[in-house]
Amino acid sequence: MATKTLSVDEEAYRKLVQARRNARESFSKVIKRATWDTNLHRCGDLLDCAQGEMSDEEIDILERAQSTDSAPADKWKD
Repeated sequence: MATKTLSVDEEAYRKLVQARRNARESFSKVIKRATWDTNLHRCGDLLDCAQGEMSDEEIDILERAQSTDSAPADKWKD
């Protein structure tokens, strides 16, 4: 299995150590057991909620905005 080397700060390292079930459990297993926030809202969620409640004009406005949208210069910043 391929591996990757990660750098974490001391606080993150201590949290990984504390999350281990025993001293022999790998950090890979700890990370795989972790739960992540999957309740993030996306544009598709908005459209699903608004289905049948938006006018054609509002949908056109959103589609035009989407067609002119571009990716951020730095994908790691808002």
